[in-house]
Amino acid sequence: MSANSRLTVATHILAWMALVTRENPDPVTSDRIAASVNTNPVVIRRTLGLLAKGGLVESFRGINAGWRLTRSADAITLLDVFDALEEGAHFALHPSKPSQACPIGRGIGSTLSHVYDSIEDGVRKSLAAITIEAVLADTLASRSSKPRR
Repeated sequence: MSANSRLTVATHILAWMALVTRENPDPVTSDRIAASVNTNPVVIRRTLGLLAKGGLVESFRGINAGWRLTRSADAITLLDVFDALEEGAHFALHPSKPSQACPIGRGIGSTLSHVYDSIEDGVRKSLAAITIEAVLADTLASRSSKPRR
């Protein structure tokens, strides 16, 4: 099973936009963003659409067409990004009700619901504590240090 990278791509987009905004507040195109992420601009536009729906970016048409952050990078948390992507729950119970004649089938749903709720709460708290500005600062700081192996 492969991991979902949408949060990583969206965070990359927003951190790059925050960096570019330091030099020039004009909107940036999906083509420019795609060059940094090294993916197709269609993937970037699809992600930007979700981020716009979540209120994190806005689009502009016309001569200065492109995208811009709607608020500062220190006011956008990874939880904001996660929620904008509509990722949903990380874990789910059986798609159909297990056998109630089985002692495991009878009780596993409520047991795992408590575990999954606890995991979800922890993930949301962790994401809420990290801003795009912090990701950008850490990324720029790691660039100047020795490469990791």
